[in-house]
Amino acid sequence: MRTRFILIQTSHAGNVGAAARAMKTMGFDDLVLVAPRWANVLRREETIQRASGALDVLERARIVDTLDEALDGVTHLCATAMVPRDFGPPTRTPREHLGPLAAGDEQHVAFLFGSERFGMRNEDVYRCHVALSIPTDPAFGSLNLGAAIQVIAYEWRLALGGFGVRETIAPPSAADARAVAGMLEHWERSLVQIGFLDPEAPKKLMPRLQQLFNRAQPTPEEIHILRGIAKAMADAAGGGSYKTPSPVRGQGST
Repeated sequence: MRTRFILIQTSHAGNVGAAARAMKTMGFDDLVLVAPRWANVLRREETIQRASGALDVLERARIVDTLDEALDGVTHLCATAMVPRDFGPPTRTPREHLGPLAAGDEQHVAFLFGSERFGMRNEDVYRCHVALSIPTDPAFGSLNLGAAIQVIAYEWRLALGGFGVRETIAPPSAADARAVAGMLEHWERSLVQIGFLDPEAPKKLMPRLQQLFNRAQPTPEEIHILRGIAKAMADAAGGGSYKTPSPVRGQGST
């Protein structure tokens, strides 16, 4: 789906920069400004500062005089209006409308945002196929323009399939069975030394601990921590003669 964000008569330069940043975070870059207050809005310092890394979106952005020019090639137009208009298009939440839209035939979609001061004119809303209303607290439903664009961009990206969550670090690998068995043997000795385990009547303590650590899938580093705890228990009980075996090759170190 081709996607365009259209801002009509934007009065605050910072909102243009915020719009560019909101779009880029969701993978969109087609921004059109219709008769903004500042002719040089794309080069103003406040715009650039608020874009914060989305300068490429600003560089691609276009300024036009009329909405007709901004709608060139668009086949599905979405207004963003909190107040329904008589004789206007149906009002829906973004998620309600955008999911089916993304699943349908390919379209050139545009999202239309009105002036910060006046909102959207009725005649502009009438041209749209739908009026998207972001569900907000009825007692205070006013959204900053940049925030509204971010919400719409997120909902549209989500409808299109979204982006996967990136792992910041590689998932840890579990210690092997030999390392777990060695740790349990160490724990068994220490539990006897502190008087928690009666070797003459062990019952099911060690099998239960075995199952606990099987479920936990400790990493090699965690195995070393557990061995350190076992050693500290034995030392506290005065039985510190038990020496922790050297780490198994490939299991890492403390």
